[in-house]
Amino acid sequence: MLQVVQNVKNGQLELRDVPPPALLPGGLLVRTAASIISPGTEKMVLELGKKSLIGKARERPDLVRQVISRAREHGIVRTVQSVMSKMDQALQLGYSAAGVVQDIGPGVVDLKIGDRVAIAGAGYASHAEVNFVPRNLTALIPDAVSFEEAAYSTVAAIAMQGVRLARPELSEIVVVSGLGLIGLITVQLLKANGCRVLGIDFNKDKVEQGMRLGLDEGVVLDVDDPRQAVDRFSNGRGADLTLITAATSSNQPIELAGEITRRKGRIVVVGAVGMNIPRDIYYRKELELRISMSYGPGRYDRSYEEGGLDYPYDYVRWTEQRNLESVLDLMRREQLDVRSLTTHHFPIANAAAAYDMIQKGNESYVGIVLQYDLNRPQEKVVRIAPSIAHKSTERLGVGFVGAGNYSSVHLIPHLKSSSDVQLLGVVSATGLNAKQKAEKFGFSYCSTDIKPLLDDAAVAAIFIGTRHSTHADFTIQALDAGKHVFVEKPMVVSEEQLDAVIDAYDRANAKQPTGLMVGLNRRFAPMVTRLKEVFNAGDALQMIYRVNSGGIPTSTWLHESDEGGGMLIGEMCHFVDLMQFICGQQPASVYAQSLTLNNQKFSDRDNLTIVVSFDGGSIGTLCYNTVGNNAFPKERVEVYGGGNVGVIDDFRSLEIIKRGKP
Repeated sequence: MLQVVQNVKNGQLELRDVPPPALLPGGLLVRTAASIISPGTEKMVLELGKKSLIGKARERPDLVRQVISRAREHGIVRTVQSVMSKMDQALQLGYSAAGVVQDIGPGVVDLKIGDRVAIAGAGYASHAEVNFVPRNLTALIPDAVSFEEAAYSTVAAIAMQGVRLARPELSEIVVVSGLGLIGLITVQLLKANGCRVLGIDFNKDKVEQGMRLGLDEGVVLDVDDPRQAVDRFSNGRGADLTLITAATSSNQPIELAGEITRRKGRIVVVGAVGMNIPRDIYYRKELELRISMSYGPGRYDRSYEEGGLDYPYDYVRWTEQRNLESVLDLMRREQLDVRSLTTHHFPIANAAAAYDMIQKGNESYVGIVLQYDLNRPQEKVVRIAPSIAHKSTERLGVGFVGAGNYSSVHLIPHLKSSSDVQLLGVVSATGLNAKQKAEKFGFSYCSTDIKPLLDDAAVAAIFIGTRHSTHADFTIQALDAGKHVFVEKPMVVSEEQLDAVIDAYDRANAKQPTGLMVGLNRRFAPMVTRLKEVFNAGDALQMIYRVNSGGIPTSTWLHESDEGGGMLIGEMCHFVDLMQFICGQQPASVYAQSLTLNNQKFSDRDNLTIVVSFDGGSIGTLCYNTVGNNAFPKERVEVYGGGNVGVIDDFRSLEIIKRGKP
């Protein structure tokens, strides 16, 4: 399929041919009919992308601080590898589109294939021929609304959320500062709400269009004085409410809003503008300043957007999905006119011309629609190199499922550098990532479906590096296809999954010898090998393993029991495995006790002490915490037994004392 992206390294716009995205639980595959370029937002993204690394750093000092913190924790080399890996990724553009439901994932029960839907969200409603979208980011299109109109729904929902946050009242005097796409929609929503509206913009054409859409008065900046205009419009009282819908790094909109809004008035920032607030005038007028967050409650909440957990209707009347439905209903009732906002149409294949027009600014534009052919064939597999029709007798054919940052930095490069390995196919949930990794590392083909790997006789082994909850399913499919499997830890997140993997492993080995390995990598560290050699096999050892993890935000998927398994399963398996390897014995009993915390930032079950008794008499104590500090080393392993002591400090140093002698 075709998809519009931005090259993060050089900022260039690219049209790429990539596999369509994977269908995941709780969502839909939507064949795109139309998508909207948001000129203000996407122009800012493109301009940032074209800046040098220093320029990007100046624009995003928050990310610079994250990199510095990571370098202190993980070292410069590892941090540089991670940053460069992210720089190799392309940025998906677009967030407002509409199309036809092509397929439905498990858990979606209220839509069917063939339904017309509006879709929302960066990374979901992209400028792409096919999009995967979670259910809560979709809304059914009324019969009277066209695809092109519905494609505006996300942009319109942004305007609507700003208006809802502003709480306008009948006959209030409202100023809309910035008459771009969102500003012109805001004007219509305010007029429908019974307000008197004055609009401000630098562009005369946009002011005139605002007047056609219902503005009571328009002001062209640099031609008219907005202060005098608002003074006349309000009979000297000032605006009751000002909505800033501009997109600029300038501080001018926030300063002007303070000047033209009446004492105790309200200011709502909808667009991305400079926020160096002039305290004096805001203080003296006791102004209320609010910042609208995208298209409504639920935005940036993973449990809502990806998990499908809706907010109770009686308590959160207007979620982002219900805002989408609301603007679509206004379009149906012809109370919101988005048709007249469209100034340009471009086929997806000619998207570069649309962005070139935006960046050059040599034409007046408002609504820019990308159009798609709903009947163009889509290939699930994109080939990078000629197909390999037979198994190599000299090199191991490898397929890879899951090509995120960890796999791209720590796993795939090692396989690529091996003369014994032949990289054949790579699978990722998004076609864009699959294609990027295939080209970067030299895979022969890419897809978003594991089936091509399973059917490829040249693939002897499959590496799995996806999210934790999917490890078991992919492992079982690969084993049933007769492939050797390397799966990242944890292999499973439940006992049921464990039983199923064991059954699949037994089935595979009943037919032919089949390997299954889990990525518990600490046991292969050179320091661990040297430490293990110090102790006699069969000796009862006392092991103390302290882990100062520094904590991972509880909002991430790793903490969710049904997806990441939590830190106990997702990470602590590393440390129990290492103690088991060092003593060479099997666990016989386990006791654990967690901290009792009264802090939502940390989880009780992520701060605990585990005591493992082994069948050979050894004891291992794991102290794992997230309430510490990243400035302190992460891991320390102490082993005592037979008159010997071995200590590994953060895998940077090893100290061994043999029978009293260092």
